[in-house]
Amino acid sequence: MIKLPLNLDFSGKVVVVTGAGGLICGAMARAFAQCGAKVAALDLNEDAVKKLAKELKSEGFICEGYEANVLEKESLEEVHNAVLRDLGECDVLVNGAGGNNPRATTDNEYHHEAKEGGKSFFDLEASGVDFVFKLNFQGTLLPTQVFAKDMADKKSGCILNVSSMNAYTPLTKIPAYSAAKAGISNFTQWLATHFAGTGIRCNAIAPGFLVSAQNKALLFNQDGTPNARSAKILNGTPTNRFVDAGELLGATLFLCDEGCASAITGVVLPIDCGFAAYSGV
Repeated sequence: MIKLPLNLDFSGKVVVVTGAGGLICGAMARAFAQCGAKVAALDLNEDAVKKLAKELKSEGFICEGYEANVLEKESLEEVHNAVLRDLGECDVLVNGAGGNNPRATTDNEYHHEAKEGGKSFFDLEASGVDFVFKLNFQGTLLPTQVFAKDMADKKSGCILNVSSMNAYTPLTKIPAYSAAKAGISNFTQWLATHFAGTGIRCNAIAPGFLVSAQNKALLFNQDGTPNARSAKILNGTPTNRFVDAGELLGATLFLCDEGCASAITGVVLPIDCGFAAYSGV
């Protein structure tokens, strides 16, 4: 059980969460289940979502775990059919699958600081950059194509994408991820407009700096101590701390609840401990 920031009722709603095998989206899946939803937890890591589903079922909630590749439409169509059979038509889609890749990351923040043998901007692998773009953008587009059909037919529903604060201002070292998340923010607005006449709302959250398995090496030394990058982040954050994954849940539940956010669509909501508000002075 997790402590819910809002007591909302999603009873009877089918909520599909991609990337649910990870810390952040796994917590989102759990929150929806605790609010009464029938949750479909999707991830390439089948063991992780099966474990999540087993835990939630043991606590009396409704959740099914499915192996799904968000970059393969055929895989998503198969999962869609299984969700229809097991839980029903999708009411809420959370596009949480995404991430960065070391092949699309530079070793230096600034080119004049590049060291011999390190990975500079000129050494970035095209395949790595392509993978990051596909994982984040197509990994949002394809699930939306598959699961939003249910919503369009019912003329109701909600799509929640996961953007990032570096969609507003790109971070050093991760050009592909920054650009891909900027694309997610833009795509969120596009979807909100495209589906405006169908009753489907589409919004996004933009998390600030969280510590996760994906970015741990960028923020901490091998011995676990914060590195210089962590210090720069915290010095530029008025609250002097990282965002906790659980702090995304309130916005997630709020934006996906029709009673709370029926007139909210096309919004990208920052959740960043004040990082974007601070000029550094």
